[in-house]
Amino acid sequence: MTKKRTYNPLAAKRHKARHYALQALYQWYMADASLNEIEAEFRADYDFSKVDGEYFHALLHEVPAQLEDLEAIFAQFMVERSLEELDPIERALLRLGTFELKERIDVPFKVVINEAVNLAKKFGATDSHKFINGVLDQAARQLRQPEVAEVEAAG
Repeated sequence: MTKKRTYNPLAAKRHKARHYALQALYQWYMADASLNEIEAEFRADYDFSKVDGEYFHALLHEVPAQLEDLEAIFAQFMVERSLEELDPIERALLRLGTFELKERIDVPFKVVINEAVNLAKKFGATDSHKFINGVLDQAARQLRQPEVAEVEAAG
């Protein structure tokens, strides 16, 4: 028996928030522009009526505020690459996903990983989604151990 998916308006709005937050974090990293300027630009240029604006704001401002902690967490799971070898999209996605795993326990870890993988497929290099999936899966096992164990036990 397959589960019937129901439309979740909050999930849809958060999906859009992540989409824009990835682009905004990329812009911040590449241009070293002010986070407030970038946020104002995004809110002016895009229709935010279908975006969780508070979530976008939190992602955009909290990820840079925790940069060192976030990178220290996911870097330990990058066995074949260093931080310097990451392209800007991969780096932004790993920062974003690790932040959500660490701080947003209201979002299931599988959702965090799935969203990051889908964004990697859209914006990243050809196989970057596989790399993002592997790193965030390991980060989830560390940051969300009880939740991961419960899901795995349920089969």
